[in-house]
Amino acid sequence: MKVLLHPTYFPNIAHFAAMVQADKVLWEMEDNFEKQTLRSRTYIYAANGPLLLNIPVWHSQKERKKYKSVQMVMDQENWQLNHWKSLQSAYQTSPFFEFYEDELKPLFFEKVDNLMDFNFKCIDTVCDCLQLDLDFQKTEIYDKSPIDVLDFRSLVKVKHKFSNALEHYTQVFESKHGFIENLSILDLLFNEGPNSLNYLESQRISF
Repeated sequence: MKVLLHPTYFPNIAHFAAMVQADKVLWEMEDNFEKQTLRSRTYIYAANGPLLLNIPVWHSQKERKKYKSVQMVMDQENWQLNHWKSLQSAYQTSPFFEFYEDELKPLFFEKVDNLMDFNFKCIDTVCDCLQLDLDFQKTEIYDKSPIDVLDFRSLVKVKHKFSNALEHYTQVFESKHGFIENLSILDLLFNEGPNSLNYLESQRISF
C-alpha cells in the first residue's frame, strides 16, 4: 500500500498511523500552500484543553506560492521558544517527556527558514524516536486524482474527519477534559513512549 500525504508540522496521530501502516509513503511536494491547514500548525493537549501551535509564515492569498517555497517568520516572533515552552508546560509531567526531550529540543533552537524543510526535520526526529525507518518517495508533479495510491492528502485539513475512532490511551489532563483523539503525534509519544509504534500499527484508518 502506497499512501500520498502532505508533510505537516508534527503530524496528527491518524496521519502518522497511515505512514506507519503504508508500504511506501509518497510525499506531496508540488501543491500550493493554503493557510489554516496542518501544514503550519498542530494541536497538543494543554491544561485548558486543546492548544494550537501555529507557525507564522510569509504568505499572501493574492500571491499563490508552492508549499515548498514558503518561508517561516523567524525575526519578528519568537514562536519556536513559545512552542517549546508550551510543550514543556503541557507534558513535563507525562511519563516519557524527559525520555525524548533531548532529541526534540534542538528543533526549537535552530534556525531553519523553509517551512517544508522544518516539517521534514520534525517528522524525521519523531521517526528516530519511534525507531521507524520510513520508505518514502517525493512527487515531481501535482496530480489532482492519482491512481495506484491511497490519497490521504485531505488529512492536512484541520477539520478533516475519519470514520473510525482512535483507541483510548491515557493523557495528562484527561481527568479534566476527557480523552481528546487525533492530536499531534507528540501527545502519543510523550504519553505512550516506546508503545507508540504498536499503537499506531493497530489503528484502523479509513476515510
